[in-house]
Amino acid sequence: MKKRPPDKTPPVSPEDYGRGLRGIGFNLLVTDVARSMAFATEVLGATSFYDDADFAALRFNGSDFMFHADHTYGDNPLAGIVAGLEARGAGVELRIYGCDPDEAEKRARAGGWTVLSGSIDKPHGLRECIIIDDDGYAWVPGVAIGRRA
Repeated sequence: MKKRPPDKTPPVSPEDYGRGLRGIGFNLLVTDVARSMAFATEVLGATSFYDDADFAALRFNGSDFMFHADHTYGDNPLAGIVAGLEARGAGVELRIYGCDPDEAEKRARAGGWTVLSGSIDKPHGLRECIIIDDDGYAWVPGVAIGRRA
């Protein structure tokens, strides 16, 4: 059952929002939208286009991504895949280019999130770290070596 307060309305209709999406984006099924929002905004520096207890639409460097609460996916085939999983997204790295890994790592540690790998210059030309959110997703903020976001 959806938890969105009846008086909270998205700034655009879901249909118009969906029709406006371009390029590559992603949607993550999460156990707690508010906690996922805190991670995305506080650690990664994303901004919320819209959020409530069911759904969040976020932007980072002009790209959109979304969070949907598990309870909103009751009729979706993915609901059965994530049900009861402690960690999600095994083998997937969510790379956030233009997000300073040193700053993201500092904010993640301060907020109690897991830093799997601290910030380091990598041979492929990026400085990056790996941070695990509350649902087990691996986020990799990175910038070109010698540049800051």
